Amino acid sequence: MDVGLQLIFASYGWDDLSDADVYLQETELALMAEELGFDCIWPTEHHFYDYSFCPDNTEFLAYIAGRTERIDLGTAAVILPWNDPLRVAEKIVMLDHLSGGRARFGMGRGLSRREFEAFDGVEMGESRARFDEASLMIVDAIETGFIEGDGPFYPQVRKEIRPRPLESFKDRTYAVANSPDSIDACAAAGARIIMFAESNWEKRLPSIERYREKFEAAHGQPAHAPMTADFTYCHPDEVVAKEVAEEALANYLASLLEHYELTGEHLEGLTGYHGYGKQAKLLREHGFDKFIDGFLAANAYGTPEQLLTRFRERYEIIGPFELATCFRFGGVDFEAAKESMRLFASEVMPEVRSWT
Repeated sequence: MDVGLQLIFASYGWDDLSDADVYLQETELALMAEELGFDCIWPTEHHFYDYSFCPDNTEFLAYIAGRTERIDLGTAAVILPWNDPLRVAEKIVMLDHLSGGRARFGMGRGLSRREFEAFDGVEMGESRARFDEASLMIVDAIETGFIEGDGPFYPQVRKEIRPRPLESFKDRTYAVANSPDSIDACAAAGARIIMFAESNWEKRLPSIERYREKFEAAHGQPAHAPMTADFTYCHPDEVVAKEVAEEALANYLASLLEHYELTGEHLEGLTGYHGYGKQAKLLREHGFDKFIDGFLAANAYGTPEQLLTRFRERYEIIGPFELATCFRFGGVDFEAAKESMRLFASEVMPEVRSWT
């Protein structure tokens, strides 16, 4: 089973952490991932806020490509409504050349009004239609070497992509999908589905089954295994693991709810309210119990054996899956994050990677 490292470029949850520090830390983890045997690096694309800020994950991966030799380099994801399809196709193919065929292309449509409002002429209400149109153009371009389009958003005269595609992307294309419409678009594009660990996996299974059905109907072959993205903390002491992980997960959940404006009138009260138990308590006081319980149930954290148990349980529910793990989130001390990642790599990853 494929195991990757997810990078989110966040500063929410830490005190007095500069943007430069964020990038130094995420870069260090990316380079560690190659040393520790991870299969792929997965940086996100987000803009403007402490929640996450990586405006161009292909540029970051091009830098990492020059400092690594083996590890794959995946976008999780390029947000298509914020990027011109022609430029996306060119960048992905160029990254593949620079890395010697190590690129993976992941795409998404974006859901944050606060991010969309800064992109002139791109309405959030158009994100579904823009993604559907752009995704098919890009997938075809990186496969055939030619891009064209006659849709309302991206009319494109037929042009050859240079450098030309190095090799097929059919097994290296991914798409973030949670809603039924996104699942259908992911299947239509022939992409592997990316699902973030946001609620328990029994509830996610119908979406995964829908993806499998739609994929096979569209392409005449079984669907790829989904990729699940976790926020992970691994520690040999069960008590320490629980305390650190649940504080960081509550911090991250608060930042997510704030970023996507899901906290309503309580938005201001959640901002910057950190410390063990405080975020979770405040969220519960304001009626977010289901968010917290689902988030804690979906993500894998704890001792190495507890992590393996959670991953086995997930496997039993949804079948084979790829994994993208994030160790730096929600205010986790950086040295502790590195130790967590090392322990995971030595005691969890070997067994998980042996699963088929």
